Amino acid sequence: MKTSRSEFIPIRGLQTHVRHWGRAGAPKLFMLHGWMDMSASFQFVVDCLQGDWHVIAPDWRGFGLTERGPGDTYWFPDYVADLDFLLDHYAPGAAINLLGHSMGGNIAGIYAGVRPGRVGKLINLEGFGLPATRAEQWPGRVAQWLDELHTPPQMRGYASLDDVAARLRKTNPRLSATRAAFLAEHWAARDESGQWFILGDPAHKQHGPLLYHVDEVLACSSRITAPVLWVEAEDTNMWRWMGPKEEARAEVDRRLGHLANVTPKMIPDAGHMLHHDQPELLARMIEQFLSI
Repeated sequence: MKTSRSEFIPIRGLQTHVRHWGRAGAPKLFMLHGWMDMSASFQFVVDCLQGDWHVIAPDWRGFGLTERGPGDTYWFPDYVADLDFLLDHYAPGAAINLLGHSMGGNIAGIYAGVRPGRVGKLINLEGFGLPATRAEQWPGRVAQWLDELHTPPQMRGYASLDDVAARLRKTNPRLSATRAAFLAEHWAARDESGQWFILGDPAHKQHGPLLYHVDEVLACSSRITAPVLWVEAEDTNMWRWMGPKEEARAEVDRRLGHLANVTPKMIPDAGHMLHHDQPELLARMIEQFLSI
């Protein structure tokens, strides 16, 4: 495995953990993890990169080793603002290479539309977005949020790191025992009771009060000027967020149609955590795209 190094920098009032791989003077590649994940999740694909890269991967607020947010709710625009400050710190004024997985792909896509001059190339790994919503859903959504504030979610505890690794392998049967053991060490920490808990604020599990406005997201997509590599997994289970597979496929293709310069790719024999399942193939796709 390639050695990573950790750094903590202040971003908007929170000590933010940033993981680095590679030579500091090499071309930069920023990697953004997904929901209930952390920066070390990219270790396997970084190991497979052949070129000279400086990979920079933050833990989002409330995930991994980054401090938790100050309130009881996480607001999606905060991730976009945190990314803006992160890029100003490490690559001020430069057009950067930006990769995001799942939630990180959504954040990267929104940012690339809001700040098109700051993203030179964009790589979206299964950042499909959420189903479209309707205004009449909002009262129920706010009521659900209020109810959950009164009964905050909790994280399950695990007796050992082996149990954490087993949980990871249950979610992703393709994950080898070796890779699961590595991820477990970064994904969880032991508390005073001796149990191991996922390094994610339980508040992330709440339903926030804001609806997902797909028209606003697509307005950002239409403003992206960077070439986009769009990567999906052949055996993804993310269709369940979008409805029946046929309808979801049509909706994803409609969203892709708002990107001016997109190269879609499919990763075989991989699920949603495609950077764990096929890191060698994904690394080749990434470097080929960035070399053009």
